[in-house]
Amino acid sequence: MMEIIDKLITSKQQILDYFSLPQSTHTLTYSDGKWNIRQLLVHIADAESVLYDRIRRIISEQPRPVIWAFDQDAWAAHLDYDHFPLEASKKMFEGVRDGVIHLVERYYISHGDLPFIHSSTGLRTLKDEMDKVAWHCEHHLAQIKSALDRN
Repeated sequence: MMEIIDKLITSKQQILDYFSLPQSTHTLTYSDGKWNIRQLLVHIADAESVLYDRIRRIISEQPRPVIWAFDQDAWAAHLDYDHFPLEASKKMFEGVRDGVIHLVERYYISHGDLPFIHSSTGLRTLKDEMDKVAWHCEHHLAQIKSALDRN
């Protein structure tokens, strides 16, 4: 179908595969002082849920909703990413990604120009936010691959 759908499906499976990595790899990082693989996996699931909520709100709450940024470092610290159950994050990611794919299939072309205001970056569109889901996941996949290669 669309290139974005292919990216979302491919990265979904790659992330799900990484949730099955041995526990011995969970503390590996792609660079000193950066999030480890475990923290990245929990973050990916949390960010996916935030982006999914944004997409749903952009579609549902027109005209021009205001969408607030989230502090990913505060989430990691206060939600204790070092001990958050990976299985819960895996299930959440899988279900939410399925919802994202459905909404992209249904609304990317027909409603992609719907506007919203992001509290940090200003005026954006539904298509921008959907593209961000694909980019965000690929960005962190590269970091996980780098952590595995580095070690």
